[in-house]
Amino acid sequence: MSKPTFTLRPATAADSETLFKLILALAEYEKLTHLVEATPQKIEAALFGAKPHAEAVLVEVDGEAGEGGEVARKAVGFALFFHNFSTFLAKPGLYLEDLYVDPAWRGHGLGKALLKHLAALAVERGCGRFEWSVLDWNQPSIDFYQAMGADVLPDWRICRVTGTALDKLGAK
Repeated sequence: MSKPTFTLRPATAADSETLFKLILALAEYEKLTHLVEATPQKIEAALFGAKPHAEAVLVEVDGEAGEGGEVARKAVGFALFFHNFSTFLAKPGLYLEDLYVDPAWRGHGLGKALLKHLAALAVERGCGRFEWSVLDWNQPSIDFYQAMGADVLPDWRICRVTGTALDKLGAK
């Protein structure tokens, strides 16, 4: 299997529709489409508005050359991330919220390239950690992450409060 020519680049507001489509594909893969409330407009506001809450990197592969000879690129994956903070390290961390590569493009090093890119970004930004979560049933991803050097922490569980429970907890 030959390695495709690909490019990693920061997503821009013009990519909001593309990110939305990739997020829907991720939700479908994880069997979580019923939880998707995102829209291209919400993505644009959250990532590229006055106070961005997260960042995204797109992975694009070269497509067919057009009439003028320019090569079209197609987004086939993304990583969405943001900064968190470690009180024990007294340093920021980089948290990977989602990583997705279209199934047709898996096995070509694109996911590895995204992880390496974010790890380098974490180092560049002085982060003490680079972390993410993985669904317990997703053994292919667990195996991939461990092969990249990640530890899957068995003693930690994610706690989440959403919807009316969040409203109730946040009520004054």
